[in-house]
Amino acid sequence: MASRLFVLERYDRGPAERADEPVERLTTGTTRLRGALRIPADDVVLALVEGPDAETVAAVARAAGWRVDRLGPAEWIAAPDVARGTAPTDEAGGTSR
Repeated sequence: MASRLFVLERYDRGPAERADEPVERLTTGTTRLRGALRIPADDVVLALVEGPDAETVAAVARAAGWRVDRLGPAEWIAAPDVARGTAPTDEAGGTSR
């Protein structure tokens, strides 16, 4: 079955509710966490998860204890080079981090 990319958004509702703890549990036999990041200024965490469909990704997130405030399909513009552990580079050859 083909895997599709989805973005999960979770809005932190205060310091006691940070979304980073169970994020690694978004990888299962049917889904794969590709990356997650926090945007502190917006109190939001974004997780990029591959899976067969949105319903499966949402069910895995619920089972992991990860509240999802928004979920939708996503497309890579520039995928990170995870295999070698390097960050994507910009046009000048510098890292985009």
